[in-house]
Formats: sequence, C-alpha cells, structure tokens
Amino acid sequence: MTYKKSFTRLPKGQGPMTRVAALTLLAALCATVAAAAEPAALPRAGAAAATAVPAPANAKLVARATTMKDLLATTKPADWRTLEPEHTLYLELSAGRVIIELNPAFAPRHVANIEALAHAHWYDGLAVTRVQDNFVVQWGDPLNGKPDVGERRLPAEFTRAEGPLPFTRLKDPDTFATEVGFSNGFPVARTEAGEAWLVHCYGMVGVGRDTDPSTAIGTELYAVLGQAPRQLDRNVAVVGRVVWGMELLSSLPRGTGELGVYEQPEQRVPIQTVRLASEVAAAERSPLEALRTDTPAFERLVEIRRNRHDAWYKVPAGHIDLCNVPLPVRPKIEQKPEKKPEKRRA
Repeated sequence: MTYKKSFTRLPKGQGPMTRVAALTLLAALCATVAAAAEPAALPRAGAAAATAVPAPANAKLVARATTMKDLLATTKPADWRTLEPEHTLYLELSAGRVIIELNPAFAPRHVANIEALAHAHWYDGLAVTRVQDNFVVQWGDPLNGKPDVGERRLPAEFTRAEGPLPFTRLKDPDTFATEVGFSNGFPVARTEAGEAWLVHCYGMVGVGRDTDPSTAIGTELYAVLGQAPRQLDRNVAVVGRVVWGMELLSSLPRGTGELGVYEQPEQRVPIQTVRLASEVAAAERSPLEALRTDTPAFERLVEIRRNRHDAWYKVPAGHIDLCNVPLPVRPKIEQKPEKKPEKRRA
C-alpha cells in the first residue's frame, strides 16, 4: 500500500532515538528459533570468534536427542550452512541490527532489485511506517518516492514454476497446499505439478504492492510478525526472512491508524542504513550460520518438535505445522584446525 503523508528523509546515520518496548510474548516464542544456540549479543566479525567444542557427534547421538538443545549440541559443522554475504541485508535501526537472508531462487528479479536499491543506499533515512498487530511490520518511503536506480515495474514472482528444487518434505498434512516442506532453510509449499512458493511464516519478508502486481519492486518491504497469514501466499513476492533481530521489529509500538499505519511522522521508526553484508567492512559484519534443512539432524529436530517429550509435556501433539518448525540460526563458529601428531625423532 502507499501512504502519502508529510515526510522528510533523514540524513544518513541520523535520527531520533527510538525507545523499543519490552519484548512481546510472540517475540519470545520466535527466540526459540535459535534457542540454546545463540549468545545474548550479536557478534561482529572483528570480535573474538566463538570456538567449537569438540563433541562426539554421530547418528546415534542425533537419534537419542529428545530436546532441541540436546540435538543442537550433537550437530557437526557439516550440518550448518553459512549465510551468503551477497544475499544478506543488514537493516540498521537505532536499537540494533536486523539481519535478512534473501532467497533469489523464488523471486530472482525482485531480489536483484532490492539488492540494487541497497547498493545505491536508497533505503537510508526511510522509516518503519506501519506495525499492524498480529500481521506485519512494514518499511519504506511514506511519500512513495521512486528511486533513480533499478526497475520501475516487475512481473509477478509469486510462485516458482516446476523445476529442480531441493526439498525436504514435511509429512504432516497442510490445509493450504498439497505438500509443504523446506528448501535451503526456507518454508515452502508446492502443488502436485511442482509449482512452489515461499510461505508466509513468522519473520518472512515480502514485497508490498498496490492492486497492480507490477508495482511491487522492493521499495516497500514487510515482515510477518503474527500468526502466519497464509492467505497472502501466491499473492505477494516473498523474498526472504528475518534471521536475526526480529524482536527489534516485533516489539515496536503498534500503529493506531488504519491497517496499523503510524499516523504522525514522529511515530515512525527511522532506518539508519540498509546494506548488503558483502559491502560492509569485514570487521563490521555479523557472520551467521543456519541449520541445514536437508540433514538427518534437521529431520530429528522436526520429530522432536512434533512429539514433545520434555518433562513439562504430558500429551505429545503427534503433528506439527510448517510454520511451527524452528529454523535455528547462530553466530558462525570458527573451527579449530586439527593438530597433526608430532613426528617422533629417531
């Protein structure tokens, strides 16, 4: 949607400090995505890197794990994938950094345009303009300004046509699609014919548009902050997901205007900068890695969450919804090189 209200673009890196409200229960639930795997603070690449603790990770340990914490402790480096800097966005607010992983496999032209806008620093000084409870948080230019770079119109990329696609199927039935599962760390639905699309789970990022689908070019973006609005699936180009700092968005004050729009300019939350990680100095990056969704460890994680055997649970559900499957992300762990045994002197 387009909101034409008085607005002054802020100078780069400036803007009033914004008080972030206490984390909502929903944000706390989101934190389980990386429970037991994340430290409290987001590290910079220049800081002392975390060091892997040697563990006898093997199939038997994975099979015996009964909690997500136990399972993650058994994972091997090969169970994790490093986020690609060229497809990772750093959205900087006064309260901290929000990290978004983009996925060009489903909406390549939209992702490319967003990356071009970030490269041109077009998002700098814009704002979060809308926070609708149990729905989305949206950011962009309230004046609907048109950038001088990138595309002015784009064809709809709501779904991906049939073709080769890594896919880990979820055996649980879904009410919106023939089958659902995960592809390279993202929740996906697809038809029997092979048409696939990214699903509007919590934290997923989509491209705002008017009635005409071609108006979605990446100048307005949103992240899901409520129960999965699956009715949006196949009606919006979904381009990625928030992998770190979602609490900075979900805890923002809700807008009081129609659809959660901030009615007064001073209510808006300034965006300091938006950068591709690949264009940020190495010492200022926040290297992350995500649990791969094509491994036995991930399959075990799904089963652990499908049938909870924690002491608190008395009745396992026997079912899990696609959007309730955690997708763990953690600061990248630097592996210590194995020491070669010293040769004995004759």
